[in-house]
Amino acid sequence: MSRATASGIGALALWAFLALLARGAAGLPPLQVTAMAFAAAGLLATAWLAARGQLAALRQPPVAWAHGVGGLFGYHALYFAALAWAPPVEASLINYLWPLLIVLLSAPILGLHLGPRRLAGVALGFVGCALVVGPGAAFPPGAIPGFLCAAAAALVWALYSVTARRLSGVPTEAVAGFCLGSAALAALAHLLFETTVIPSPREWTAALLLGLGPVGAAFFLWDIGMKRGDPRLLGTLAYAVPVASTLLLLLAGEGQAGPRVLVAAALVVGGGWLAASARREAAA
Repeated sequence: MSRATASGIGALALWAFLALLARGAAGLPPLQVTAMAFAAAGLLATAWLAARGQLAALRQPPVAWAHGVGGLFGYHALYFAALAWAPPVEASLINYLWPLLIVLLSAPILGLHLGPRRLAGVALGFVGCALVVGPGAAFPPGAIPGFLCAAAAALVWALYSVTARRLSGVPTEAVAGFCLGSAALAALAHLLFETTVIPSPREWTAALLLGLGPVGAAFFLWDIGMKRGDPRLLGTLAYAVPVASTLLLLLAGEGQAGPRVLVAAALVVGGGWLAASARREAAA
């Protein structure tokens, strides 16, 4: 296994902790959490670039900034809102439609072929999410906005990931600037639409850990893995993230593993496996 592929696996491992750490900051408004996490990530990464004399990497064309800031800010603002407004286990499962949506969107955006195995995988994933929010599901009546945010977050991240292939010339180091831009945009939106809450020590810690890991280092590792590693292996392993994320939430007492949730998780992961195995077959 190459070091680049190992970097991508490191990003997946960090993303497994995203939901758990976000729940640690759940007492804060979603946009405030987004601003705090990205500020920590952006400042640390920019200081690292300055120490290495690589600040020139931040000079990117407007389209790269729009793509980077729009994708990072849009996804995380929606994701943190989903976890704040809906049961975390169910919202997390819906959010992890993004690997399947990447497969589905690869056809119209990148012109890649979608065979029956990929389409079956996408269908299984959607059925799994339908179990979470469909007839007979038990969740608070006010959770619907959170579920909608989770689905929107999945769509935003899938679009960001698929269109990133058209910007392969943008260096990984530029992610530092995108994090700072996302922090500034989130802070502005927070001041306009939310009331600031003074974080508790636990919430400060959760926001800092988010910025260091799932909302910081993970982006750099993923960029390296996707550009220089084995995307087939990384694509396959990505479908383990919702299982790991759900298990961590359950171990932390942030939800219950009812039969409906377990079946939904199995369908989402099974659909991902079908899509990933189809990609391996096509590449063989």
